[in-house]
Amino acid sequence: MATETVKQQIKQRIHDYRQVTIDEIAVEFNVSQGSAYNIAHDDLGYRKVCSIWVPRHLSYDHKGARQTICQEHLDHHAREGDAFLHRIVTGDKSWMYQYEPESMRQSMQWKHLSSPARKKIQDTGFRWESHADHLLGCRWPCMMYYQEKGQTVTSSQYSDMLLKEMKPAIRSKHRGLLSKRVLLLHNNARHHTAVHTVDT
Repeated sequence: MATETVKQQIKQRIHDYRQVTIDEIAVEFNVSQGSAYNIAHDDLGYRKVCSIWVPRHLSYDHKGARQTICQEHLDHHAREGDAFLHRIVTGDKSWMYQYEPESMRQSMQWKHLSSPARKKIQDTGFRWESHADHLLGCRWPCMMYYQEKGQTVTSSQYSDMLLKEMKPAIRSKHRGLLSKRVLLLHNNARHHTAVHTVDT
């Protein structure tokens, strides 16, 4: 049976290094793995959780703008039903990295029940080989464009290579959608919000 002193020492060890493992605690404090787990989990109230991946740190204004946009979408859906969702075409991209970023398991840390969830800002510093842009409808893929290695996505490239090819792609893969007014939903990346892109 671990003493209160040992429990407090284990608590301090977890505070000092949130990614410490049960095996390391057991060896360091000369207790069994089962005892180390029970102390950390049951007695001290810690859970091992992964960090939450978020694309970027948002300011109060950014969060407010997103809340406004989400409310507008909910209002549209309340008026039109699922027909509103079927008009949406959204974009995304897949990155092919030269090496893998830190995995979910590697990012796991001890968290107390009263502690806020740890967030991990998406690192854009990884070297990548290439990426693919996707345009997707509610129930169907619209088109895919592969970016060549070493090229940077610019506003003119995004407009000329992706947006201008979108209309014929929708016409061939989902007849009748264009007459219902397509709603293009994409993020606020620079080449998405540039004047040339908006004009296109």
